Amino acid sequence: MKSFERVVLAHIQSSIPDTLYPLQYTYWPNRSTTHAIAAALHLSLSHLEDKDTYIRMLFIYYSSTFNTVIPHKLTHKLFALGLHPTLCDWLLDFLTGRPQSVRIENRTSATITTNIGTPQGCVLSPILYTLFTHDCVTSHEDIIIIKFADDTAVIGRITDGDEVAYRTEGASLVTWCEDSNLTLNTEKSKVMIVDMRKERRTLQPLFI
Repeated sequence: MKSFERVVLAHIQSSIPDTLYPLQYTYWPNRSTTHAIAAALHLSLSHLEDKDTYIRMLFIYYSSTFNTVIPHKLTHKLFALGLHPTLCDWLLDFLTGRPQSVRIENRTSATITTNIGTPQGCVLSPILYTLFTHDCVTSHEDIIIIKFADDTAVIGRITDGDEVAYRTEGASLVTWCEDSNLTLNTEKSKVMIVDMRKERRTLQPLFI
């Protein structure tokens, strides 16, 4: 089955443009964690060159991302990206009605049927998750989202203390997660502020 999945993977990769989302740094050729970190540092440092600005970084942690992908929402997005309807139907069939059980030594649990998620260890799961989240983008030029698989960083330049756009993007991200059935782990998500201004000011926390 994995051999066939690799054939499907190659077909998907050939059907999706490399420019689909340039700030996703995993599961694409010639991209790595190093590139993601370098992009984040470059964007942050270039922003800090401007007068009276500082950087807000929100590092998002999701809970059980691969296990919560809704197959019919995924295939709808894939169809919108231009994948052939027959391939979308095959992927929907591949991801639904899957029998699962747990085996420990010589004991096996009862079998259940699942209709949600992309299987861990599956050849197709990484790229399917990446394409499922490709539409998680910002609408403000001073705010970007850098992704590496399910690791997500929202980086924004704040000018003159005006955080309205950044907080709006944060609220939009929460809404997108709810619509996509992805759960934000607020305990593990972190905020970092990079402020090189001489005058220290109290900044309001960000709630998600």
